[in-house]
Amino acid sequence: QVQLVESGGGLVQPGGSLRLSCAASGSIVGINDMSWYRQVPGKQRELVATSTSVGSTNYADPVKGRFTISRDSAKNTVYLQMNNLKPEDTAVYFCKADVGITFGRSRIYWGQGTQVTVSS
Repeated sequence: QVQLVESGGGLVQPGGSLRLSCAASGSIVGINDMSWYRQVPGKQRELVATSTSVGSTNYADPVKGRFTISRDSAKNTVYLQMNNLKPEDTAVYFCKADVGITFGRSRIYWGQGTQVTVSS
């Protein structure tokens, strides 16, 4: 069993910064892609950023230039550095990981979500 534990959410003023963390624990051989999603009530969950196992990154257009995804493989942790936050960034942020549990087998795991609120 694998668990994803998120932290770093909270209330911040527009223009401020937050860093989200997502730590995977359990029976893990390795972690492939790790992603951050976000969801606003009444809307579909959307992909924010992805970090692949080979080091490439991808960002949704609304966060390009402001958010940075990174990972610490030794800690099985992915981060989302969010700068110049805007009210429209307000959402519940979810971590998703493609986790290798045994050789040749992987499963998708989701974190429980962490609230980010950007408001004056």
